[in-house]
Amino acid sequence: MLPALPDGDERELESSEEGGGAGEERRPERHGSTYHSFYGYRSCRSSQQGADSGDGSPSSAAAETPSTEDFSLSLLDTNLPAEAETELRSFIAKRLTKGALFEGMGNVATVGLSIPECKVGCYYCRFQQENLSEMATLESDSAPEYVVCFLGGSEKGLELFRLELDKYIQSLKISLDSEKALETFVKPYLRSWFGNAVCPIQRVVQLFQEKLAFLLHAALSYTPVEVNNADEKTEKDISRFLAAASLQGLVQEGTMTSLCIAMTEEQHKSMIIDCSGPQPQLHNAGSNRFCEDWMHAFVNGAEGGNPFLFRQILENFKLKAIQDINNLKRFIRQAEMNHYALFKCYMFLKNCGSGDILLKIVKVEHAEMPEARNVVTVLEEFMRETSVA
Repeated sequence: MLPALPDGDERELESSEEGGGAGEERRPERHGSTYHSFYGYRSCRSSQQGADSGDGSPSSAAAETPSTEDFSLSLLDTNLPAEAETELRSFIAKRLTKGALFEGMGNVATVGLSIPECKVGCYYCRFQQENLSEMATLESDSAPEYVVCFLGGSEKGLELFRLELDKYIQSLKISLDSEKALETFVKPYLRSWFGNAVCPIQRVVQLFQEKLAFLLHAALSYTPVEVNNADEKTEKDISRFLAAASLQGLVQEGTMTSLCIAMTEEQHKSMIIDCSGPQPQLHNAGSNRFCEDWMHAFVNGAEGGNPFLFRQILENFKLKAIQDINNLKRFIRQAEMNHYALFKCYMFLKNCGSGDILLKIVKVEHAEMPEARNVVTVLEEFMRETSVA
């Protein structure tokens, strides 16, 4: 049974297929094909257009929406059938015509194509080639531009990985400097997008199994992690999992920095993961009831083999942690003036399953607030005395 989700959270644990939930409904996501399509993009509009008005009026060409005559898309690589690729190119052209494809900003949509899956999620992004010399840039109107499309799963599923896919195309930006690079690096890189950007969380769950609770605890508590004797792929997978499971971006940046410093200065310092054997061995690892409960959600989800489901579980794990942090901070504010609220704080920490982590987080956040700091100090004493932290 999955841990309870935050009240009002509509992002339920479900497969990325419409109405997902049952194993049969997840199988197309698990065994279905993934696709990519890669285009060279060239603006056909004259750089002098719109310069004649000279008054910056809205009628200038810069304020106009481009038409299909203003650009061209040349196919560089794809694994789509010819008919489906033509349909996809038409979709991208319409997005460009509407001015809805901004450089460097990935988008996700559902597209209907002539493929067995019929409708699939599509991540698409327009970007410029990087690492050009200044002279090369001056000799041409602008840096070469491209449009990349990754297709698979559903729109909802790919949206969970949009940031990972944004990062994934960064390597393309600096590798498109020759036709040789297109054959030796870019095409294999495009073919591997699903395994490299979407599946790391799934692989980590399968590798760690019940030991995943320690990894979740390290991510939640900002504990430094060292990975030894692992191949490059496994080390990257673990790093990506920790980044995806952390509350970075969901708590104040100063709090995160202070927590990282505090955890590094603790006696045990880093958690060590030794991957020299068939199963990873962990040293200096910590856990709590909250992380163990969510570990079971991941392990149970492994039966379906749906990588999108794992990411949804991870998002709900973080959402529940944030809800608990906010509840504790609310209780602390009340406890500044009410002794009964102080008892509520204590009972909440005792029952939530992650009191050890929550107390560290609010301690850092309230370091400059005397009344709240006093409440946290009392709570720390209570937790030590009852050994429930």
